[in-house]
This record gives sequence, structure tokens and C-alpha cells, in this order.
Amino acid sequence: MHTTTGTLSVPGAVLHHQVRGTGPLLLISQSGEGDADRTVDLVPHLTDSYTVVTYDRRGLSRSRLDDPGRGATLAEHADDVHRLLTSLTDAPALMLGCSLGAVIGLHTALRHPGQIHTLIAHEPVAPRLLPDDERVRHERELAALQDLYLRDGLAAALPEIARTLGIDPTATDAEPGLTPQPVNALRTANFDYFIRHDFTAVLHDTLDTAELKDTTTRIVPAAGRTTPPHVFDRRTVTSLARLTGREPQELPGGHNGNTTHPRAYAQRVRQILGGGHPGPGH
Repeated sequence: MHTTTGTLSVPGAVLHHQVRGTGPLLLISQSGEGDADRTVDLVPHLTDSYTVVTYDRRGLSRSRLDDPGRGATLAEHADDVHRLLTSLTDAPALMLGCSLGAVIGLHTALRHPGQIHTLIAHEPVAPRLLPDDERVRHERELAALQDLYLRDGLAAALPEIARTLGIDPTATDAEPGLTPQPVNALRTANFDYFIRHDFTAVLHDTLDTAELKDTTTRIVPAAGRTTPPHVFDRRTVTSLARLTGREPQELPGGHNGNTTHPRAYAQRVRQILGGGHPGPGH
């Protein structure tokens, strides 16, 4: 599978991106510390039907920052997506947003009408989608996780982040033959940026959730099959479904099903997009 890599200058950063496949453009905006390589096992199962674009979010891996100590707002992340899509296509694109990537997709749908045809919003980390009492509780939970990381480091924070998002690190049902993704120096640096800066972006989010019901983007709320119903990222899916009037869709695995169940996940993505993608000529 041929991969084309490129860079794009955006205000305050240079973004690294990768393009594979043929067909309508499908942008994958990753979760957490995930860079363009996070879905290395998922992408090959989509490239016969889609031109799949992945990228290093600003602050991660090969994307360079003018000011490495500065974070980005979710609006700035959405502007990056807008500029990246504009550089690659003049047609409405498809988007799979996972966790933080889903929130970025929601912002892009509101700020740049018509640019995203369909957004699969998989477990958006968006407390603003929840009723006020829940929102405040979960924002405090995220702030406490950030404080825990800054005080005690990644080894202490990771299990608590997993618990908060309903991720079971002991799960044994992952598909065979997955590419190892150890917590090496690069991922450790990405985690550092993500927890220091992107957690703050979520806590200061300005998403106008009421406007989501009127966006021209077909927003598909999606959740992992094994994500517990009580955790907040699963609750945001329920809220998003209520806001948009669309039935939530279930995908294989849990919060990180795109990496633990890539074959089955890709099949569900195809099914969901098949109900509303623009077609190969667009």
C-alpha cells in the first residue's frame, strides 16, 4: 500500500499527514496521544474504497510547533482540520473522529459548514454535551487526572485515565496480529503534550452543542460495544444522539476499538459511511 506523506503550514505549526488509498477522502482524527500511525492496522482495511488521511495533531510526533510550550484550543485543532482538508480536496470529506478527535470533528462541522459530509463521532470527550451537573463533575474528574499526572507521572495517571474512559486494560478479546504500540519515548512525549495541553483544551471547550442539531454535516454518534454505559464518554454519545435525532451506532471493541478490533471496526465504518457517503466521483 503506497503512502504519500506531506507537511502543511498552519498558524503556529507545521502538520505532518499521510495519504493512502483511493476513493472519497476519509480523514481519521485520532484519540488521545495518537498520531498518524495510531490506526496502522485499521487503515489497510479501508484504502480500497477511501482515500484515507491521517495526521499528527499539532504538538504530537512529527508536527512542529512554533512555540512548543503553548497548547491549542479545540477551535484551533478544528481550524487545522479545515486547512488540511482544504489542501487535499475541494469536495465534502468524510471523517472518523475518535475521542478527542470526535470533539475536533464536531467543532469543524459547526465552524466550516459543508466541508464534512459525514462525521462518525466515536465517544467524544466533550463534557459540554452533558447536563450541567454531569458536565461539572466530569470536568473536575479530568482536572484531577491532569493534576495526578503533573504530580505523580504517567505510570500513575494512565490506569486512572483508562478507568475514567471505561477502558479495560486486561481485556483479552483483541483481534490477533496487531502491530505493537509500546509506550516508548515518542508516545511518552505525546502523552505529555496531550495531558498537559489537550486536557486543558477540553476543560475550556466552547462547543455550542445546541447548534449541532442544525449542522449540514451528517453526524453519526458512535460508541464501543464494550464501553460501560455509565462512563462519561459513553454518556456523551447518548446526549449527542438526542441532540441530533440520530440513533447511536455501536462499533466493535471499547473506547479504542479502532486499534483493538481494526478489521471488524473497519467493516462497521464502511457500513455506516455506506449509508451516506458522497460517492467516488466527489
